Amino acid sequence: MSKVDTDKVLPRIHDATVVAKSRLFHIERLDLEFSNGARREFERMRGSGRGAVMLVPFLDADTLLLVQEYAAGTHSYQLGFPKGLIDPGEDALQAGNRELMEEVGYGANKLHPLHKISMAPAFFNASMDILIAEDLYPKRLPGDEPEPLEVVLWPVQELDSLLHRPDFTEARSISALLLVERWLRNNR
Repeated sequence: MSKVDTDKVLPRIHDATVVAKSRLFHIERLDLEFSNGARREFERMRGSGRGAVMLVPFLDADTLLLVQEYAAGTHSYQLGFPKGLIDPGEDALQAGNRELMEEVGYGANKLHPLHKISMAPAFFNASMDILIAEDLYPKRLPGDEPEPLEVVLWPVQELDSLLHRPDFTEARSISALLLVERWLRNNR
C-alpha cells in the first residue's frame, strides 16, 4: 500500500465563471492547470458556504427520532435524520438545535459533534456537520417544510434494520447511522 501524499500542490485556477444559478446553487466552470502542466475545465456546484447539519436525536437511551419527508430528487418519501442548512450568524450547534425544534419538536440540552462530512466533493463544495442530540426537551419552532414531517421513534436495538428499508437510502443518513453505531460502541 502506498502512502498518501498530503502535500500535493493544488491545481491553479485560471478562471472561474458562473454558467448557471438558482436560488440554492451556482454552477461554476473552472479553467484549471495541474502541477504537471495539464489544463482542464471542471464544473462544480457552489452552495451557500455556510454548511448544513444533521442530527441523530436520542429521545432516551433506547430510542432515536427520525423524520419521514418528501425528497424531490427521487419523488419519494424518505426516512432519515433531521437536517437543514446553517443560517447566517449561526454555528453548527445553534443550527442543529433550531433544526431539531423545527423538524421534531424538541430542543437538546446536549449536542455533541460526531463528524463533518462532504457531499460529492468532486462536484460540490458543501459540508455537513453530523451531531448527536441528547437530553431532549419539548420545544417547537415553525419550520420551512411545506407539510408537517412525520416523526418516527426508532429503537436503538434495531438500528441495523434501517439499512434494509427501501425508504432509508440517503447516503448522509446512512453515514450518520454507521457513525452513531460506532459512537454507541465506544461511549455506552
